Amino acid sequence: MDVGRQIDVLVRARYSILYIVSWEEDRAERALRAIAEKREKKLFTWSVTDGMVEAGERSGGKATTGAVAALEFALEQRGPAIFVMRDFDPFLDDPRVIRKLRDVARAFRASYKTLVIISPVLTIPPHLEKDITVIDYPLPDAEELTKLLQGIIDQVKDNPNVRIELGDEGREALVNAALGLTASEAEDAFAKAVVLNGRLDAEDVDVVLAEKQQIIRKSGILEYHPADEHFAAIGGLNALKSWLLKRGKAFSEKARAFGLPQPRGALLLGVQGCGKSLSAKAVAGLWHLPLLRLDVGSVFSGLVGSSEQNMRRAMRLAESISPCILWLDELEKGFAGTQSSSFSDSGTTARVFGSFITWLQEKTEPVFVIATANDISLLPPELMRKGRFDEIFFIDLPTEAERAEIFRIHITKRGRDPEQYDLVTLAGEADGFSGSEIEQVVISALYDAFDRGEELAQEDLVANIRNTVPLSETRAEDISALRQWAENRARPASD
Repeated sequence: MDVGRQIDVLVRARYSILYIVSWEEDRAERALRAIAEKREKKLFTWSVTDGMVEAGERSGGKATTGAVAALEFALEQRGPAIFVMRDFDPFLDDPRVIRKLRDVARAFRASYKTLVIISPVLTIPPHLEKDITVIDYPLPDAEELTKLLQGIIDQVKDNPNVRIELGDEGREALVNAALGLTASEAEDAFAKAVVLNGRLDAEDVDVVLAEKQQIIRKSGILEYHPADEHFAAIGGLNALKSWLLKRGKAFSEKARAFGLPQPRGALLLGVQGCGKSLSAKAVAGLWHLPLLRLDVGSVFSGLVGSSEQNMRRAMRLAESISPCILWLDELEKGFAGTQSSSFSDSGTTARVFGSFITWLQEKTEPVFVIATANDISLLPPELMRKGRFDEIFFIDLPTEAERAEIFRIHITKRGRDPEQYDLVTLAGEADGFSGSEIEQVVISALYDAFDRGEELAQEDLVANIRNTVPLSETRAEDISALRQWAENRARPASD
């Protein structure tokens, strides 16, 4: 049942007080206005600045700006009516308001009147828990956003200075990017895309995603990472890249019609510095979806109960702007000590972890979770259960061919022609090096060449390789144990 019909049913069933939780006051009021007209009821709106005003009137409610006076007005009003109370939640800690609301609840049950509170914040005093019915007013769905986008197109289609270059796929991409925005935020984003470059096409997805960045920045829990990395900057990992390319297509309506479920997520395990975090960033660029990083450590707070609340807020926020990618880096550090949580922190870590894995299993919104971990021994075994993630990948040290490709990428990134260097020899010399260690070899060699005032030479690269002791030597036992664990439990990220 859609929310408009749900409210209509509650009004007809004579529910006394409804509490609509929404940032979109205008959308909610339009729905209530339509219900009032259909049921032949008067519609009144109240705010602390204007008082109680009948729909269509511009003024006349100054005598009822007080919360108690407004409720008395509603009680005295004769005939069927709906009373919309804007931002009424701050007054719900006043004993007089609470008592008057209980009077309203009792009186309205025997009438054709309904009181509706609209606020983005849900505040219900214990005295009113049995009298108030809560309704979550959802953000616009794809169908509503499509109509909104079409409205923008209709407004500018005759403007010679604006080009509309949207096919079906481009239109769907723009609408998907706008999911999670309010109607006004989406309309502003579409209009901004037109104003910026004088056109509207599939490339404007990034403009829409920038609006979501504002939502994340205001939350203080999640971090927004721009999608500025690409798979071309990652050497090797062909099996992982192929898997992600296929899953990226599954966010479309065409995939739903085909019977494909939304991709759930992937867990990337492996040696430090071999591309796990870089892969997470590159997925966002590949799929044109916002990338949100959750630092599990920042979830935990000194106040009792606030850690669990922070985790729930983070999950709700990710769902509200979906489709998106939720990235949890070094997962084992955030949830270390889960087993001993009842002794060390009164069970806080265990409760937060329990909330997370339950959400991971049960979530229905298109939030793709990509988690990375270096030390498998610290990960709680519950994370490995099927259904939490679509796949577990093991990222090993790069092969010789992959090392040559990584050298090519980093030499090119720093403005040099890789064909001027013997990449095969460099890859052979760098046996056992990770991708990040190869990058540092190139950077150190550039420092040496700059210090001499000469161009980067093959000898500079070889010398820095030989002066580096790679992680594969200093932590050989740990890497061997990780490989042994992953042999039959995880899928190789490289062919």
